Amino acid sequence: MTTDHQDTDTATLDTDVLVVGAGPAGLMLATELRLGGAEVVVVDQRPGPTTESRASTLHARTMEILDSRGLLDELGTPPCEPRGHFGGVPLDLTLPSSHPGQWKVAQTRTEELLQRRAAALGADLRRRHQLLSLTAEGGVEAEAIGPYGPVRIRARYLVGCDGEDSTVRRLVRAPFPGRDAARELLRADVCGVEVADRRFQRLEHGLAIAATREGVTRVMVHEFGRPAAERGGAEPDFAEVTDVWKRVTGEDISQGTPLWVNAFGDANRQLAHYRHGRVLFAGDAAHRQMPSGGQALNLGVQDAFNLGWKLAAVVRGSAGEDLLDTYHSERHTVGRQVLANIRAQVELLLGGPEVEPARALLTELVALDGVRQHLAGMISGLGIRYDVEGSEIHSDEPPLLGRRLPDAWLEPAEGGARRRTTELLRTGRGLLLSLDGDGAPALRATAAPWSDRVAFVADRPAADGPLPAGQALLVRPDGYVAWAGSGPAGLARALTRWFGTPAADD
Repeated sequence: MTTDHQDTDTATLDTDVLVVGAGPAGLMLATELRLGGAEVVVVDQRPGPTTESRASTLHARTMEILDSRGLLDELGTPPCEPRGHFGGVPLDLTLPSSHPGQWKVAQTRTEELLQRRAAALGADLRRRHQLLSLTAEGGVEAEAIGPYGPVRIRARYLVGCDGEDSTVRRLVRAPFPGRDAARELLRADVCGVEVADRRFQRLEHGLAIAATREGVTRVMVHEFGRPAAERGGAEPDFAEVTDVWKRVTGEDISQGTPLWVNAFGDANRQLAHYRHGRVLFAGDAAHRQMPSGGQALNLGVQDAFNLGWKLAAVVRGSAGEDLLDTYHSERHTVGRQVLANIRAQVELLLGGPEVEPARALLTELVALDGVRQHLAGMISGLGIRYDVEGSEIHSDEPPLLGRRLPDAWLEPAEGGARRRTTELLRTGRGLLLSLDGDGAPALRATAAPWSDRVAFVADRPAADGPLPAGQALLVRPDGYVAWAGSGPAGLARALTRWFGTPAADD
């Protein structure tokens, strides 16, 4: 990144990628871009990480992602709850993973963690900067206003991670089809009240939720048949929350002291395209949904994790722009599936007595392990399978193809301490993992031209683990298996597709 002053009033920055928004998605993207060797500037209107009690759930796949970048030691061991829900129906979320269940981490802490890592890797984070305009013709030029005046930022690409009311989306005029909110939940964090914990309690007049932690009670309430209010961006008064709470539960919480009050509706929208030339979108800027089951933050972080290494490779020149098209095809599909499951959950949660038969049937179905695993995989992110071959995945293909590399123990072929597959992803490079333990000379020779982008490891899988002995796996920097085989057939094609032209041919 370079800085100059073309005139006395406007500072000018030059960088590879401009990220607008320093929430979890924007900060995760900045870390991945820097890990991949791209220069990045991040601008955000806020003075620092959020201080509001917003998203508080990290699902299993997000915890695996943080682990794969060595971030969990700093995070510590947050509380874990194995039980989640689908539309308020209890659901066991435990699936094979290094971090099964849902982990309770305040969004403030998640943002602080990612901000420290992004800064340590050299990202240029500029707070109190508001985006005013942008053009994207052969490159991107954006205008922002900061605390010391206007700033012009020139970049090769821009990524909008600026939330559900995205300024980038508005400036690009990106089509954002879907539906506006028709119903809403009121939410407040309150001190000085004593109410029983309620887990999705459906009463005669509405839905009530309450949980107390460290002296603070979070209440959420919806009154059946009550439409979403036109708030114009303003938050509800605490008096509105107490009135609705009393009508639904019969309890008076007006004597409490509100720490934070907000409302969130069941709007459900998704960008038609996650890429608009040199402008891309991730997180809530790409999709707007009710945060049912704690999926919104996790969906955004996983968007960024998918995009970061791809955009860095394009910026470095080691991959063509067609790699960015896989970001849209992969993450738009996942986003569409998540938004669909959230719509179903909204009906089950906020519908009146008419949804009780469907709730009763779902309660019976989740007792079937196949149904439970499917729903848990969807909510946790562990069930994702990408179309890495460019065609539909067939039942006779290797079971790990398109799926995340499992966290598993490996036995080094030449002795030494055992290591985890997750540890091999820490550098953010690709990985060719030979599981026969003898070095697989043909595989090594095939991958040699990509050695600057793909590490070669020959280890034996632990006997009781999930990895297939005698196989080889090509793993992308985001941890998904892009090729599997017992010999080099098809490997060079997969390496070219995901890691670009071999270095020897540059």
